[in-house]
Amino acid sequence: MAISICFAILLLMCRISYAYECNYTSIISFGNSLADTGNVKNLVAIHHSEPPHFLFPPYGETFFHKPTGRCSNGRLIIDFIAEGLGLPLIPPYVGDKSNLRKKEVRQGVNYAVAGATALSSSFHEARGVSNPTTNASLQVQLKWFKQSICPTSSGTLTAHNDCSLPDSIYTNFSPVDCQHLLQHSLILMGEIGGNDYNHELRAGKPINEVKSFVPLVIKTIIAAVNEVIKLGAKTIIVPGNFPIGCSSSYLAMYNNSDTKMYDNKTGCIIWLNKFAEYHNQLLQRELEKIRKFNYHHVNIIYADYFNAAMQLYRSPKEFGFLNGALKACCGAGGPYNFNKTVECGAASSTTCADPDTYVSWDGVHLTEAAYRLIYRSLFKGSYTMPRFNSLCRS
Repeated sequence: MAISICFAILLLMCRISYAYECNYTSIISFGNSLADTGNVKNLVAIHHSEPPHFLFPPYGETFFHKPTGRCSNGRLIIDFIAEGLGLPLIPPYVGDKSNLRKKEVRQGVNYAVAGATALSSSFHEARGVSNPTTNASLQVQLKWFKQSICPTSSGTLTAHNDCSLPDSIYTNFSPVDCQHLLQHSLILMGEIGGNDYNHELRAGKPINEVKSFVPLVIKTIIAAVNEVIKLGAKTIIVPGNFPIGCSSSYLAMYNNSDTKMYDNKTGCIIWLNKFAEYHNQLLQRELEKIRKFNYHHVNIIYADYFNAAMQLYRSPKEFGFLNGALKACCGAGGPYNFNKTVECGAASSTTCADPDTYVSWDGVHLTEAAYRLIYRSLFKGSYTMPRFNSLCRS
């Protein structure tokens, strides 16, 4: 009887511990256009530069009813995570100093920038590949993070084109504040790395060349994970790459009559998806190493974006995507409604009547409806390792 009572008390303590562990009060995000909630939009305003196509209607039409800098018709995965945790939508880091105060920062900051790469711009420029959108690589985003929330950390942001910003937006965070914030934050480290490959492939680089620097991309992501852990982070989610072989932009770019190039069931390009899986396998292997040998006290979670999305490509109609998974809702014609010279947002582009029946929004990014289902599969389903919802029992 006494043993049973002790066991019951222990079980209750474990449950209380789980609830405490998942009582996240903040989200801190790094990444690219899959998570950017307005940083590029604000950078354009600060530097009076040419606005990219996703700052024009019909972007944002479904939920926000105006362009917000999000590369979709509505909310992104990060927005659904915030809603699921009962937090406000996470504001972008770049903006007017008066817009973000210490109180708001405690509920999260988003450093993700559309077009961002894991590797520095100089790496790609040395290979003859330029980034048309931003120079805010993962390392730049980490510098923003350290100067704004952990200002005593080493590293000072160097002015570099559109990444030059005024002094730290938040100047009243102490090292204790930083550590406390990170301990109670959910850190999203990406998705990042996809653009390192996208920019190169779209510049005509062969896949074998691009594949050669995948280990360097992974090394950069892992270094960033280690850095935020050392500063106090306790829960980090690291997403893998999406199945880029199913992207309307790549399907249009590599349009070919050779049926062997395509998956019979989905219509996706086989070799591109195998490339994405290669990235994801290396990433998972390195995450397992740091779990096993370095940080037993930290939740390091791999988010399987690839397979969560593949559900939609394999059976789009079962998920309500009656117009399929491969043709973009917004574009300028062709078999996949994607034309790289007339992007969504251009005056001559057209938009479908019901985006919720499409997986692809603009040929590169997905619709709000697709992101919602992927979010559910990740954070309420089985596509995170370890499972995110197993950490959040009440």
